Amino acid sequence: MALYKRGKTWWTDFSMNGMRYRESLDTSDWREAQAKEKELITQASQGKLAVGSQQFGRMAFSNASDLYLVEKMPYLAPHSIQTEKERLKPLKVHFGAIALNRILGGSVRQYVIARKAANLSNRTINMEVACLARILRRAKRWHLIAEEIKPLPERRNVGRALSCEEKITLIDVARKKSEWQLARLAAVLALNTTMRAGEIRALQWRDLNVVQKTLTIRRSKTEAGERVIPLNEDAWAAVLELRERANLLFGSQPDPSWYVFPHGEGQGPIAKPKGRPGPAVSVKPDPTRPMSSWRTAWRSLTRVAGLPGLRFHDLRHHAITELAESDASEQTIMAIAGHVSPKMLTHYSHVRLEAKRRALDALSGGAKEEVTTQGTSQNSDEIPQVLENLVDVRGFEPLTPCLQSRCSPS
Repeated sequence: MALYKRGKTWWTDFSMNGMRYRESLDTSDWREAQAKEKELITQASQGKLAVGSQQFGRMAFSNASDLYLVEKMPYLAPHSIQTEKERLKPLKVHFGAIALNRILGGSVRQYVIARKAANLSNRTINMEVACLARILRRAKRWHLIAEEIKPLPERRNVGRALSCEEKITLIDVARKKSEWQLARLAAVLALNTTMRAGEIRALQWRDLNVVQKTLTIRRSKTEAGERVIPLNEDAWAAVLELRERANLLFGSQPDPSWYVFPHGEGQGPIAKPKGRPGPAVSVKPDPTRPMSSWRTAWRSLTRVAGLPGLRFHDLRHHAITELAESDASEQTIMAIAGHVSPKMLTHYSHVRLEAKRRALDALSGGAKEEVTTQGTSQNSDEIPQVLENLVDVRGFEPLTPCLQSRCSPS
């Protein structure tokens, strides 16, 4: 092994198990260089320092992140690759030309502070840091700073379920303005099928079976999300309205390859930049591309409906909650919602306070009087019957008044 200088910087050159290692120690202090060399030798003896990772670790972050994506493409779905690209954008801006072996714990903490100052959510920042960690692991550098980086606390509430009145109000208010039509129809599909926003946007006319009244989800967040869902009366009415809308827009029956929610549909006039003559132009809907988002209409709709802050994804939570409060088995709910395990079902279902209250009320009041008034003459076989009324064979609470009345926004 040997320590030598290049300019003012100390380098190390040593061999371990027949492999040669040469790496900059990033210091001009001889004692610090000795300590760093010993640490590298220890890592090499433990198999934590690879020859290939040395070259990768000397690359600028921008170049290293591009190579990382190329290497990951065979193992990731297209949607996951796009997600990684989005998370890498701010990382490239911040670290840019900085070599991976120069990214230290302090550098990562400064990045977290900068992103927090930009009003990013803790979850978003944690996901970006996790992406950075994957690249540094590829360079065999993350274990050097892992103990210094702690994830930010994240919000634990996974969503909310609407009350029966809120659900009806949301759909009724959405009918008042034509610019809310797409948001309303998407909401009806989410409330009656448990579909995610991305699944709704990716829906094509070939995915709808007119004879069986079903839809097939071919692209989803997970493999379990690829499923066939039967359409109830409300969902089928929304599909028919979307089909009528497509006929008016394009003057013909929808082609099977067209998207149910076309790109550009629902967008108003787009103002031209200053200095250019002519009026503002409107975006022409393109049925061969999926719609990007209905976010603006959704925010306006929920504010007028008295539900500010309601996420579109909360409609999926609500639908799963209603299924959990119904007579459906866990297997049926998971087949409809596309869950992988009962743990995920518990994560998404939110049994409402009213359902819990009814279950607890059954422990007192009428049930208690029925047991006590019969005194000692009560047959012991009747006690399990009282308990059986509290929770059904699937372990779910009794139905809420909303479900018992079978209320529908239609």
